[in-house]
Amino acid sequence: MDNTHQNTQKENQQNQKKQYFFQKKPQIKKKQCKFCLEKIKEIDWRQSQLIKLFTTETGRILPRKITGVCAKHQRQLAKAIKINRNLAILPYTTMSLK
Repeated sequence: MDNTHQNTQKENQQNQKKQYFFQKKPQIKKKQCKFCLEKIKEIDWRQSQLIKLFTTETGRILPRKITGVCAKHQRQLAKAIKINRNLAILPYTTMSLK
């Protein structure tokens, strides 16, 4: 009697594992490019307020995965940030020396 009870418990655990494996995973909404939605064809380096949104406090460029910008606009954005850094509009880094 004890042996049959243990067998049914094992079967129930196996069935639960199978059900968990085949459950549908929630769909994550994909981020859309802000520039494509606003139909901006080219990112100009003179738009420093817009470009500052895509950098961290330390001056690093945020990746596409976080911002949701398409590859074409990410390349233009990186180029504009680098031009602004060269012209001293944006800092290279804001890390202070310890």
